[in-house]
Amino acid sequence: MLLEINGLTKSFADGTRALRGVDLSVKEGEFLVVLGPSGSGKTSLMRSINGLVQPDEGEIHFEGQLVTPATLPDLRQKTGMVFQDFNLVNNLSSLNNVLTGLLGSSNKLLSLLYLFSREQKLQALSCLERVGLLNKAYARADHLSGGQKQRVGIARAIVNNPVLLLADEPVASLDPIISHTILSLIRNIGIETGKTVICNLHQVDLALKYADRIVGLSGGKIVLDAATTDVDEAFIRNIYHGHDRGIFFQNMALNTGDK
Repeated sequence: MLLEINGLTKSFADGTRALRGVDLSVKEGEFLVVLGPSGSGKTSLMRSINGLVQPDEGEIHFEGQLVTPATLPDLRQKTGMVFQDFNLVNNLSSLNNVLTGLLGSSNKLLSLLYLFSREQKLQALSCLERVGLLNKAYARADHLSGGQKQRVGIARAIVNNPVLLLADEPVASLDPIISHTILSLIRNIGIETGKTVICNLHQVDLALKYADRIVGLSGGKIVLDAATTDVDEAFIRNIYHGHDRGIFFQNMALNTGDK
């Protein structure tokens, strides 16, 4: 297993219990979608994996090694992150935004001045080509569309050739057509390079189309863990238990073509 999570819990100062004893194993090369409504714990789980949130209890093992403050830098070096809100620097070019993905592996002083090597720039340009944006390499980020910004975000996430790609609601702010383009791109990158992908989503139709496996979170607990081919409406109902299921199933019918 690439990733093993055991007994993960997390509470916040306002009393919110985001995670309640989460156990999860993720295989190498898997495209795993974590599905659930807002407030289900998806983001807390992802941020616990990459160390942006410190869990209260539990353990995370990455490549067979316990993640601790001492081993966290190694995990981050092998992990790429795609953010919901793109997280780009608007006044920088697409190329320089992608190069920020190399900050952790470069000379700190030189990288702060954006003095990257020729090899690093070629690497970043190759990643922009991979996401179909080589022609926008020198365009400022704030001159790009939402879909183009997310593709720059993907290029930045893969520039350091990570083994694990984390995507936190990567299409939440995009229209349905662009959403399919972005998820197809992420999935193809995973297949072609052998990367493991963990993707947070709340859109059921997208999860069913792109995931190898779906893990459902509700109230900080895993209520579903199954191969996508085994997921049906009864399983999905468990994920959204306690939420407005009428609206959800209406949307599900529209998204999947069910009547």
